[in-house]
This record gives sequence, structure tokens and C-alpha cells, in this order.
Amino acid sequence: MEQSIEQKLKALWLLQTIHTKVDKIRQVRGELPMEVGDLEDEIAGLETRIEKIRSELDELEDSIVNRRNMIRDAQAAIKKYEGQLNEVKNNREYDAITKEIEIQGLDIQVSEKKIREFEFEIKNKTEAYDGTLVTLENAKNDLEIKKGELDTITAETKKEEDDLSKQADGAETDIEERLLRVYRRLRTSYKNGLAVVSIDRDSCSGCHNKIPPQMQLEIRQRKKIIVCEHCGRILVDEALAQEEESSTLA
Repeated sequence: MEQSIEQKLKALWLLQTIHTKVDKIRQVRGELPMEVGDLEDEIAGLETRIEKIRSELDELEDSIVNRRNMIRDAQAAIKKYEGQLNEVKNNREYDAITKEIEIQGLDIQVSEKKIREFEFEIKNKTEAYDGTLVTLENAKNDLEIKKGELDTITAETKKEEDDLSKQADGAETDIEERLLRVYRRLRTSYKNGLAVVSIDRDSCSGCHNKIPPQMQLEIRQRKKIIVCEHCGRILVDEALAQEEESSTLA
């Protein structure tokens, strides 16, 4: 059986009323779900950073070990060359061995310089590592608190929200698909989720712009679906809104 325009408006207003109650429940949670998500992302980032710093510290430690081995090898080479100096037969051999000793000495200086640089990096990275560990621990504590708060609020409101969601599903079956698509589009267009609004003090209660007297009369006649010329929301008259609210409370 074809619905009258009045019936369609009542069905739309009922659906909006139910969704508004769901929205209010979700507002109670506030920013908690987003804060929990942000903290989880932050923790994942911190753990990745800690792993990266730990890997860099391991590489620096390995580099120091390698440089110390190079110093040890260079010192052994110098000792060998110094022994050979006692056996040289001419100036050419003497100069060649002396040059090798000099090269090995320079290699030792370079390695010692590199070790100091690596140790300085290790000091800085260790401080960063320790600081990140503290930040991670604080973030985990914050996450535990936020999750506890969210779980408590969710547990307190879950049954009511589930009941309202079922009511909304039922209310949607009374609305033709074309109107439902318009309703859903409007719902997602506004942060407050209001797609259907009533006249309030001669104005649209969605955008608070004045509604011309002739349009108000047409809205009250309930003979066609009228949208606000400013915000595009579907408009119902005050009496219809009050009737539906009274029947919902009854």
C-alpha cells in the first residue's frame, strides 16, 4: 500500500529520532575511540623506533670491534716491520719498511678517531633509546587507562545502543529506498548527523535560517516533502515532531 506524504515524513522523523539517540550515546564516548587508536599507532611507532635504534647500536658496537681488530693487526704489523729494520741491507729497504710503519701508524690513528666517533654516537643513541623506552612505557600506561575508560562506557551503553540499532533497522523498512538514500547522504553530510529537522521559531532547526511563511504553511500541510533551501535538510512541522516524540515516549 502506497504511503502518504505524512506517513513518509513520520517514518523519516522516527528514524532520525532513533539515530539521534545513538549519536548521543556515541558522544558520551567522546574522543576516547580516536585517542585509543592514536595511542596504539604511537606505540607501534615507538616500538619500531626502539628496534631501529637497537639495531644501529649493535652495528656501532660491531664497528668498534672491527676497528679494534684493525688496530691490533696494525700494531702487530708495526712490530714485525720494526724487527725487519734490524735486517735491512740498504737505504731503499729501510725507507720502504719505514713507510710501511708510518702507514700502519696512520691507520691506527684513523681507527682510534673512528672509535671515538662511534662511542659518541653510541652515547647519543643510548640516551635516545632510554628516552624512547620511557615514552613507550608512558604511552602503554595511557593506553591501558583509556581502554579501561572506553570499555566501561561501552559496557554501560552497549545494550541500549544495540536496541536502538535494531529499532533503526526496523524503521528503515518503512522508508522507500529513494528517500533512504537521500536521508543517508544528508546524515553523512553534517557532523551532527541531522538529516530531518523541525521548524523552530520560524526557522530551520538544522541551520537556523528563517523559513518563509508560505513554505512553513506547505510544511504543515504535509502534502509534499520539503527541504530547507539553505542546508538541504528535510523539514517537518513542530506538531509532527511533537506527536512522534510523544508516541515514542508512550
